[in-house]
Amino acid sequence: MKAISYRRYGGPEVLEYGELPEPKVGPDSVLVRVRAASVNPVDWKCQAGYLDGMLEAVFPVVPGWDVSGVVVRPGVSVTEFAEGDEVMGYVREDFLSRGTFAEYVAAPVRTLARKPRALGFEEAAALPLAGLTAYQALHRALAIRPRDTVLVHAAAGGVGSMAVQLARHLGCRVIGAARETGLERVAELGARPVGYDEATFADQVRTIAPLGVDAVLDTLGGPFLRLSAGLLAPGGRLVSIADGEVTALGGRYFWVRPDPADLTALATLADQGAVTVRVARTFPLEQAADAQRANAAGGVGGKVVVTVP
Repeated sequence: MKAISYRRYGGPEVLEYGELPEPKVGPDSVLVRVRAASVNPVDWKCQAGYLDGMLEAVFPVVPGWDVSGVVVRPGVSVTEFAEGDEVMGYVREDFLSRGTFAEYVAAPVRTLARKPRALGFEEAAALPLAGLTAYQALHRALAIRPRDTVLVHAAAGGVGSMAVQLARHLGCRVIGAARETGLERVAELGARPVGYDEATFADQVRTIAPLGVDAVLDTLGGPFLRLSAGLLAPGGRLVSIADGEVTALGGRYFWVRPDPADLTALATLADQGAVTVRVARTFPLEQAADAQRANAAGGVGGKVVVTVP
């Protein structure tokens, strides 16, 4: 099969396009014919070796955790899916090896859900990791409730834009922090936009929420995480997906996990129109290195997706 892979840690230059053996399908997995796979920052961070202390790399590594495609063969114990089913998934295992930047991926059923009917393959591939991160952080880690005031960082980005939509759907008032180029997008999503200026950030938020915010979802870390800790109302909750320092500030560091029930809930929300996905750029599989560069550069205004013909 055609695939993108890397045989050593490094930047986009280590990616190779070529032939690899089709993956074997275990009893609890299905073979998915990949139609699209989205690029996430964690992909190039893993590739650079930043997560080497957590995830073993079995080279050659096919990058990518997000996927949408069609089931071509279920494993012998699989009853959840059949040949021809359209699926999407956050296909993360506890090691790096068989990712989604390929014509086929063997995906454990615990990582999959049926593709939303309302989304095309490119949009569906952009939903799982960002959507699950936002969904689980809001529901499990922050336990947000209707009428909460929620501060979301990088609210125009992949995780942030999902979090804004989900919190709004739950009846929360949302403050969305973003760079200047993303403020219009934040307002379109229904959040109150605030810009990233260390000198004025806290005052901007206090003007909107003078009694403090009930929950903060941090996706950046650093100085704005520390500023956000000081903006919490009594009993407020602080969660970061980017900076372990959050625990010293009384908050929680959060890592997303595959969950078919949560993914199905996201698919239902997508079919209802409660959440939408913006795909900014697409690249064919053989140009995955360029897709990775575009994602790392940021500022594209939506998700970057690799397509597989």
